Amino acid sequence: MSEPARLSKAPDAFRTISEVSEQLDVPQHVLRFWEGKFAQVRPLKRAGGRRYYRPDDIDLLKGIRALLYNEGLTIKGVQKVLREQGAKHVAEVGRLGAKTARKTSEVAPLTEDAGQLPALLPIPSSEHVNLDVEEPSETLVAEQRERLEVVLQDLLRLSEMLKHRRKKTAAAE
Repeated sequence: MSEPARLSKAPDAFRTISEVSEQLDVPQHVLRFWEGKFAQVRPLKRAGGRRYYRPDDIDLLKGIRALLYNEGLTIKGVQKVLREQGAKHVAEVGRLGAKTARKTSEVAPLTEDAGQLPALLPIPSSEHVNLDVEEPSETLVAEQRERLEVVLQDLLRLSEMLKHRRKKTAAAE
């Protein structure tokens, strides 16, 4: 299919595996592999086994890709996120990026009861993080820095919540 024809497709149109592969910069065989590893990835299959991805499928795949490639989770780590937080959360990561999705999924703002903590992406254990990189690329270092900045922001927000809670407790005494 020519480039102008792809651009003229409606945003809610179904996409072929080659279009999704190109959009996500992931080989087609990886998308097929993910179908086997993540039950939530279910493209429509037509006669002859041709796959058609809905916009929600693409968002989910973007989220899986972000968690695997940007957040450093393993397949098991992403499966755990899908199991614990659901496909909608992972799709939101795909639409907004992990940093923004984390901000929008907060449960309680600072002005409310500090007993409720914001919903964060799970802190990956060493079994869910790919530590096999000997010589990290500049991209990997930048991604790690971004993740550390997100963690720092989470810690600062939690610190503020604790201060708020302490003030509230002291005032009640």
